[in-house]
Amino acid sequence: MAALTIATGTGNWFSALALGVTLLKCLLIPTYHSTDFEVHRNWLAITHSLPISQWYYEATSEWTLDYPPFFAWFEYILSHVAKYFDQEMLNVHNLNYSSSRTLLFQRFSVIFMDVLFVYAVHECCKCIDGKKVGKELTEKPKFILSVLLLWNFGLLIVDHIHFQYNGFLFGLMLLSIARLFQKRHMEGAFLFAVLLHFKHIYLYVAPAYGVYLLRSYCFTANKPDGSIRWKSFSFVRVISLGLVVFVVSALSLGPFLALNQLPQVFSRLFPFKRGLCHAYWAPNFWALYNALDKVLSVIGPRGFLRCLTLCALSSFMFGWHVHEKAILLAILPMSLLSVGKAGDASIFLILTTTGHYSLFPLLFTTPELPIKILLMLLFTIYSVSSLKTLFRKEKPLFNWMETFYLLGLGPLEVCCEFVFPFTSWKVKYPFIPLLLTSVYCAVGITYAWFKLYVSILIDPPIGKTKKQ
Repeated sequence: MAALTIATGTGNWFSALALGVTLLKCLLIPTYHSTDFEVHRNWLAITHSLPISQWYYEATSEWTLDYPPFFAWFEYILSHVAKYFDQEMLNVHNLNYSSSRTLLFQRFSVIFMDVLFVYAVHECCKCIDGKKVGKELTEKPKFILSVLLLWNFGLLIVDHIHFQYNGFLFGLMLLSIARLFQKRHMEGAFLFAVLLHFKHIYLYVAPAYGVYLLRSYCFTANKPDGSIRWKSFSFVRVISLGLVVFVVSALSLGPFLALNQLPQVFSRLFPFKRGLCHAYWAPNFWALYNALDKVLSVIGPRGFLRCLTLCALSSFMFGWHVHEKAILLAILPMSLLSVGKAGDASIFLILTTTGHYSLFPLLFTTPELPIKILLMLLFTIYSVSSLKTLFRKEKPLFNWMETFYLLGLGPLEVCCEFVFPFTSWKVKYPFIPLLLTSVYCAVGITYAWFKLYVSILIDPPIGKTKKQ
């Protein structure tokens, strides 16, 4: 891979990485899929067969529409392509329908929408500085980041085996981040506003966007050096940002406001009756029953990115009814930080290894066992080796305690997958593997959260010193 980085230009190796992972996604089409497959098939049927006034009331299936309106319109557009594959999948009463054509359509729709994710990764890589080796500037950090994002293990198994549409949503988020790095604040704000109306889980990181845009865009420098102490507040820019949010919200929620259905929409988006914890405990604070506070600290674009990651991880740790898949909301932006500083690389490796392993119980069927283990090993080995090489002149990325903990995932997997099924406890205590996985991973994710929290409080941002 290093040779590939040196021998070819950015476009060549990036295209090769994108094409390679797309081919892998195609190979995963026949694998197991979860109930989320039926969830999205049902949403296709609802939006295609019923008038908009019934979308958020329809309850024939238990998998009712509970994403914001932009995602509902996304399903509506997909449904008009789906009808050419198999019209029967669009019947609201055709519950648990899964023909071969339905499978192909839904799998390929996820793969096709990942084009946005690929483009967003390409734009993020433009924001990463090269690493100087001797007198030459290499693109190794960009190459490593491309692999960490395009070949992310969690996205592969959650979207292309388990089945969801996270790729293009994370594409919107990464593209928004890239635009903020490029000082295209209005475009970044617009993309994030659109993202919120596709999936409201991204509200977790909205505070980071709000504070960063207020500080970096709404305060304008009236001194040539752009010093913060000489900045003045711009009401025009605040109004501009407000208009962006208002217009996007009006487009999304306006039709349902006209139908007097906003309370019903919000009752679907925020179902508090589901209870505090998800059925499969996410490896977060609630799995450990401890309490800590969270911080919001924003200094410059990388400070914004660290704050965004901390918001996402804090929300995962302390959130209500958290889904285990939500860990990807912290892992992906942390990937961008991992190629900048050795300390961030260490936190990323602990978070991504533990967070990705916590997704293993999602794929519980036997045929997927070797697939998830192999993909996890390949991604983890590459992540560790490439980041160690990138920061080889600095202190080791792991101390003995962290190394011991991460190596413990091996015996845990052996115990859960190969030993427990042959014990007498399997019938009486079937929940034990889930319990062990959740609690063990909660320790690592909590530790990564704490290290990130501390690093924001005590580490100076890149390009600044403590004296400044």
